[in-house]
Amino acid sequence: MGNCWELQGNQLQIILQNIAGSDQLAFRQVYHCFHKKLFHFAFALVKTKEAAEEIVEDVFIRLWNNRASITSINNLKIYLYTATKNTALNYLSKKARESVTEPFDNIDIELSETAISPEEILITAEIYKNIRDAVEALPPRCKMIFKLIREDGLRYKEVAEILNISVNTIDAQMAIAVKRIAEAVRKDFEKFPKPGVRNQAK
Repeated sequence: MGNCWELQGNQLQIILQNIAGSDQLAFRQVYHCFHKKLFHFAFALVKTKEAAEEIVEDVFIRLWNNRASITSINNLKIYLYTATKNTALNYLSKKARESVTEPFDNIDIELSETAISPEEILITAEIYKNIRDAVEALPPRCKMIFKLIREDGLRYKEVAEILNISVNTIDAQMAIAVKRIAEAVRKDFEKFPKPGVRNQAK
């Protein structure tokens, strides 16, 4: 089925039509495509694996129960992330009676090790660790946005729709993240001698 995370257009539409016709194999394909990322997204919100798993299962159960209208979904990725977010926030609301309108400022987000790819740039283990520390030190909302864009590969517009905030807010938060990470990298590279300095010192 290729890269299922990038399913789109006619290929995805055919799969959705099959699901609407109660094709369990097609539904299983969508489940396996999105389950892992949705689980990590839910876990970042609710902080317990059991609750995160229950939330994602509930999202897919409702998707299957409403399969007759699944072809009317414009963007399945946004639909699933939004459903997961809403279900997680309902869980948090019932669990801790916290506000569901502005929850992200009070949630600590954990990023997986794939958020920043060390293969993208030749860096030492120390620099990589400092980048990770810089990411972990980001404000919770900023870290959530950074996770969805850099780790999950979502577009700014998609994240804005999922979190119900403006694209300008996404852009501003990503600018904060990039600036702090860049500062961490620059401080490390300043430790290394400039090209030719070692030869001049001899």
